[in-house]
Amino acid sequence: MDLPRSFTIRESSHRIHNPFTSAKLAALGQALDLAPGTRALDLASGSGEMLCTWARAHRITGTGVDISSVFTERARARSAELGVADQVDFIHGDASGYVTDEPVDLAACIGATWIGNGVAGTIELLNRSLRPGGMMLIGEPYWRHEPPDQHTIEACHAGDKDDFRLLPDLIEQFGELGYDTVEMVLADQDSWDRYRAAQWLNIRRWLDRNPDDDQLAADLRAELSTDPTRYARYEREYLGWGVFALMSR
Repeated sequence: MDLPRSFTIRESSHRIHNPFTSAKLAALGQALDLAPGTRALDLASGSGEMLCTWARAHRITGTGVDISSVFTERARARSAELGVADQVDFIHGDASGYVTDEPVDLAACIGATWIGNGVAGTIELLNRSLRPGGMMLIGEPYWRHEPPDQHTIEACHAGDKDDFRLLPDLIEQFGELGYDTVEMVLADQDSWDRYRAAQWLNIRRWLDRNPDDDQLAADLRAELSTDPTRYARYEREYLGWGVFALMSR
C-alpha cells in the first residue's frame, strides 16, 4: 500500500502537495481562528505541512493519515523540525476508511476527495470523525471557466465536465449536502505555477540522475516534454482550486 514512485519523484521537493503556497496555508489557519488545543484530523495528509505549521502557530493537536510511506516519514521529520512532535502524529495507512476513536474539532481532506469517491462521500467520511458543531475542510478543484470541449476537459485531468463544477456550483453543492460554507481560501495562477512548475524541475533532476531507469525514465521524459505546454494552455486557464471550511446546518 503506497503511492506510485512516479508521484513521489514528481513532488519530491514539495511540502504542500496541492496548489497552495505556505502563505496561503498560513492565511487559512489565521482565518479559521483556531483555538489552542483544537483537535484535528487530516486525511491524505501528505508531508504534514498543515498539521505541523498549525500546531506551531496555533497550538493545535492532530493526526494525519496518508498512503505514502515517503510522505509520512517526511511529515514525522517535519514535526520534529518544528518542535511539535508531541502535538501531532502521522500514520501510514489508507485514509479512505479512517475514523477516529474520539471526535475531533476539525476534520480535513485537502485535495484528495477520491478517498471518498468524490465530495459527497468524503464529507460523509469526515463527518464520522467530527464532533457536533465542528468544522470540516475540503480542498477541491473547480472550473474557472466552462471548458469548451472534451480535449480541454481531459487536459485538465478530468474524464467528464461534471467531474468538476464552477465555483458557485461547488459552493451550492456543499449547501445541498447540508453544510454552510463559512470560509474559503483559493489558489491563484501563481500558486498553481509554484506547485506545477516545481514538478518539472523535480522530474528533470531525477532524469539527470537516473538515465538508465528504463521504463520509468521514458515515461517521465515523455511527461516533461509535453506537460509544461499542456499546463499553460489548459490547466492554468481553466482549473481552479480552493480549500472550503464547512459547518453542518
